[in-house]
Amino acid sequence: MSKPVILLGSGGHARVLLDMLRRLEIEILGIADPHRLPGSEHFGVRVLGDDSAIRAYAADGIALVNGIGSLPRDAGLRETLYQRCVAQGYRFQTVVDPRAFTASDVQLAEGVQVMAGAIIQAGTQIAENCIVNSGAIVEHDCRIGRDVHIAPGAVLSGGVELGDKVHIGTGATIIQGIRIGAGSVVGAGSVVTRDVGCKQIVYPPRSHIQDLQQD
Repeated sequence: MSKPVILLGSGGHARVLLDMLRRLEIEILGIADPHRLPGSEHFGVRVLGDDSAIRAYAADGIALVNGIGSLPRDAGLRETLYQRCVAQGYRFQTVVDPRAFTASDVQLAEGVQVMAGAIIQAGTQIAENCIVNSGAIVEHDCRIGRDVHIAPGAVLSGGVELGDKVHIGTGATIIQGIRIGAGSVVGAGSVVTRDVGCKQIVYPPRSHIQDLQQD
């Protein structure tokens, strides 16, 4: 049995997760979001307050679901929220949509979210706080680091390795055996046919790679 959950955030990604949680028949205690009025309702769920509202609940009595989405320029918000809550002793629910397919030996770490239509094949390992979004395909024996977002319709062929905080854009294709370094971004529709270092950006045409600008 899953513990009752609190959903962190109330944007578009949170709305998709809320629908998933309902179909999984997981009890939803409420939403924590500093941009919503405490005591109000959003998407038919009670707003508990800002992120500090979770401290009214014992860490061993609930689980959290990270409803913050992940875009290349603001992915740090999702990671920061995850790390802060874990440091306070809370745990995150791993959620897999009933309409996704995961092979029997796939390893999903804490807080991984697998959305509708996604396919994850045998031997794949996915680390904490990742999103495998709608219709994405992760083929056999892939290794996915922490805080990764594989956007809708992206395809990872067999044996692909992604470092921490990688973003794979919508509809991108990574051929077999490719390694992509931590913090890199693969733009929507890209086709990656060679290894990519850390903190680089890849965008069409297929071999166009450049360093990410430092903040």
